[in-house]
Amino acid sequence: MSVLGPLIADKRVLICVGSGGVGKTTIAAALGLQAAAEGRKVVVCTIDPARRLANSLGLTELGNVETRVPPDKLAAAGVVAKGELFAMMLDLKRSWDDFILRHAPPERRDAILGSRFYQQLSSALVGSQEYVAMEKLVELAESRDYDLLVLDTPPTANALDFLDAPNRVLDFFGDEKVRWMLAPALKAGRVGLKMFNLTGGYFVKTLSRFTGMEVLQELSEFLLCLAPMYDVFKERAAQVKEMLASPRSAFVLVTSPSTLTVDEAIYFHTLLRQNGMPIASVVANRVHQALGGAGELSPAQLDALAELLAGAGGSSSASPRERLARALHDAQLLAELDQAEVRRLAQACAPTPLISVPRFDTDVHDVAGLRDLNRHLFA
Repeated sequence: MSVLGPLIADKRVLICVGSGGVGKTTIAAALGLQAAAEGRKVVVCTIDPARRLANSLGLTELGNVETRVPPDKLAAAGVVAKGELFAMMLDLKRSWDDFILRHAPPERRDAILGSRFYQQLSSALVGSQEYVAMEKLVELAESRDYDLLVLDTPPTANALDFLDAPNRVLDFFGDEKVRWMLAPALKAGRVGLKMFNLTGGYFVKTLSRFTGMEVLQELSEFLLCLAPMYDVFKERAAQVKEMLASPRSAFVLVTSPSTLTVDEAIYFHTLLRQNGMPIASVVANRVHQALGGAGELSPAQLDALAELLAGAGGSSSASPRERLARALHDAQLLAELDQAEVRRLAQACAPTPLISVPRFDTDVHDVAGLRDLNRHLFA
């Protein structure tokens, strides 16, 4: 049995991580589909705005709330689901708004939501995507009755962006220099910069030269509104860390067999282990498979394939048989290069199990494709 079998049977949370463009969304959808087929109530959550998850599950669109995948859509693709499959696409701005509405003091919600600094926080602050994705995961775990939650994480150029997301957001709200600057106003419950007794200081003069005193005042008002929420952010960050390190959670590290993405996967794997995160499996996705060199085919097979190639036309001066041999050679070379990278990945990440998924002739874009993908993931 594949190492992923016990995961979808026993775990509560599966988190697909890795760099962008390696197929995390597809792998997350396939894991959710298999778990639903085996009788679990599953939700797959993605941040991918390209609608790949919706399309692959036969849905026209996804929103910030869960949508059930109709059983007839699954049955039409040959998947008889004993459980239920739900999916959602995380709307970052709306998720941040929901978080503020749930946790901010009622008298300060409008001021926070209307601040332009909040607009930057909820869209551009480093780590904000990862933080709100983890926050949504905690919310779903606490308030819903799903057996399994599968999270497709944001494309991450740097693994630290994902692992440090809660700390980065906390640093923004808890920066000691900013809190020191605002301390008099925070204690007095007022925000006028004159109350700071710092307006003549070098720090404020220098900062206001680039931002303007009006912007500084707006920043102080925003941070004043957020001050009571610092402990909430700190508590939720601790809950996120506890959930990620729980025995009922597991990471699935997804990569492709290119040298760069394998390097990133190895680095990410090291960081996950250093942070005590449970890594269940590494998935090497879209691996070229050996087709067999020209020397492995009989003369009759070569002639038959060459005849087909000749019928396809082309301006090359080489004979169809020569073109065929060259194509087979190139395909074999690609397969050998991919296999070498997969071996390097397996050695560097040992003893974490590695699953190799072949490159398909076409992209996985529907339930039938996910079903075929699962034949390799759960072989």
